[in-house]
Amino acid sequence: MHPGFKLNDRNFASSKELKKYACQLAASDNNEDASIGLFLQEWLNDEDFIQVSTSGSTGVPKIISLQKKHVLNSAKATVKYFNLFENTQALLCLSSEYIAGKMMLVRAMEAGWNLHTVHPGKNPLKDVQARYDFTAMVPYQIFHSLGDLHKVKKIIIGGGSIPANLERQLQQINTLAFGTYGMTETISHIAMRQINGGERSIHFSALPNVTFSQNFNGCLKIHAPMIAEEIVETNDVVALLSSTSFSFLGRIDNVINSGGIKIHPEEVETKLSLHIKIPFFIASEKDEALGEKVILVVESEMNLKLKNFSTAFEGLSSYEKPKELYILPQFIYTETDKIKRSAIMKLIENS
Repeated sequence: MHPGFKLNDRNFASSKELKKYACQLAASDNNEDASIGLFLQEWLNDEDFIQVSTSGSTGVPKIISLQKKHVLNSAKATVKYFNLFENTQALLCLSSEYIAGKMMLVRAMEAGWNLHTVHPGKNPLKDVQARYDFTAMVPYQIFHSLGDLHKVKKIIIGGGSIPANLERQLQQINTLAFGTYGMTETISHIAMRQINGGERSIHFSALPNVTFSQNFNGCLKIHAPMIAEEIVETNDVVALLSSTSFSFLGRIDNVINSGGIKIHPEEVETKLSLHIKIPFFIASEKDEALGEKVILVVESEMNLKLKNFSTAFEGLSSYEKPKELYILPQFIYTETDKIKRSAIMKLIENS
């Protein structure tokens, strides 16, 4: 623990004092305080690993073990990348039950930040009066916090793709925003792209000591010896630009083969997000002629038809245009607000 570390303006003379405070937090009736306390206890114990739950957006959530030395290396990389050293004023507004929230705590303890905590709601900045150097949010929070983002100098955005319309809105703010690529297995992000400002990019660039390659399916392989002893194999199809940069195309398990044409739902969603303002995603179902046909699934209480989206479809190829529409009054989400596509598709198939 860095001697300058503070939690909500409270400093600690020793790790023993922090452990005592962590015990108090862990016993709190406030769920978020309790989860912070429990993680601090785990981080400060004598084990050389921590256990973390994956989000469950692409399958059943699972518990994995991460070496503390790797977690610390990841924290140091972010601190160095953004020059966020001692006395950085940071905000934790993500659940500390998951890797993104835990990493904010580790970075703060490692670098000597003053870390403030708020409830991880949809607009965590709404009632905040202070100004911060750094925070991390998910796209859902960014969307609901656009009017308050000026309270933070730098923001990293992870936990899901950033809709094109939201990215366009971020061009109008002075806060520097960065999209991240990573997962629980890589101890949060291992690549970054600046979304706005003079160094804006549509490509992800590796953090220091990270390189990339591809497998025979075009999926990304991550070589990061400082945070993982083995190569991390992903299901993410990418366009590899160099050993340290790539463009994300989509998940291989989401690829739609329609009439022999491979379609990445994520690319279609990016195009549609400029026009469709309600929660939605692109999926497929079997078709006698095409093999698979593209479908649009939306969350709405309205009785919509495909023709209601005709303007949105204008920028799509004939193969990309949805052939069916499914409407659900409420999507199924993970605890980190990611749409659970597979669970929703099972509902549709069984209806």
